[in-house]
Amino acid sequence: MSTEEAHDDHGHHLPAVQDWPRGFGEASWWPFVTAVGGAGIYTGAGLYVMGQDGIVGEMLGPAVFIGSIFLFLAGIYGWLYHAFVSHFWSRDASQKSASKLRWGMIAFLGSELATFGALFTYYFFIRAGTWPPQELPHLTGSLVIANTALLIASSFTLHWAHVAIRNENRRNFILGLAVTLLLGTVFIGGQVYEYYEFIVHSEFSLTTGIFGSAFYGLTGLHGLHVSLGAVILGIVFVRALRGQYSAERHVSVSTASMYWHFVDVVWIFLVVVLYVGAEVGA
Repeated sequence: MSTEEAHDDHGHHLPAVQDWPRGFGEASWWPFVTAVGGAGIYTGAGLYVMGQDGIVGEMLGPAVFIGSIFLFLAGIYGWLYHAFVSHFWSRDASQKSASKLRWGMIAFLGSELATFGALFTYYFFIRAGTWPPQELPHLTGSLVIANTALLIASSFTLHWAHVAIRNENRRNFILGLAVTLLLGTVFIGGQVYEYYEFIVHSEFSLTTGIFGSAFYGLTGLHGLHVSLGAVILGIVFVRALRGQYSAERHVSVSTASMYWHFVDVVWIFLVVVLYVGAEVGA
């Protein structure tokens, strides 16, 4: 590969070694941008807590948090675009490359599992003490049941879409993606409405005791992951409309599906442990 070919990636890539697939995305700044955004989200949350104690300005934490979310999403977009979209049809579709990407997603989901595990550990710690630690609102209402049904249904529609593209059924593939996106968007809207009901009508917020911090920390983190999953599926959907998938080329569909199913499983566990578990013995 010539020096000119190695650098022909719109200026977004670092100089890559010659045996890397052209446009594959390993030698890229985007993973670094994504990591900085992800770290900033946690930094913003920490600054918010410090702001409540007057250590730093009250608006510093939310500003860093929101800015980091945009930086994180921008990094994810750039990473996905230059890893999957750029030079899509000219890239090798070997099973070896597909396997690397799937294992990469598995490793990423492992880190996500550790992140959720840290917050669940905090919840289990306070759950082992005096219960309830404060007055709790009614958590297991019809809204959380409907939201859970929507998210579970979205896993089935996404699986249906994935099977469709493996069978070269583009119509069902696009339809399944569209329905999945719709269900995911409605879920996010339902979670926002649930927050509104708790904060405004039940006076239950992030600063309402230790359970409030655990509840909003876990559900907020999950909501962020659902939003990220919706962005990823949105990119997949736009590419599907442009005909960029086939029975031989659908690796990004597989990895996006893995992420979405992971988020669904975490939500089911969260509902059982946090929603139902909180009211047991309350």
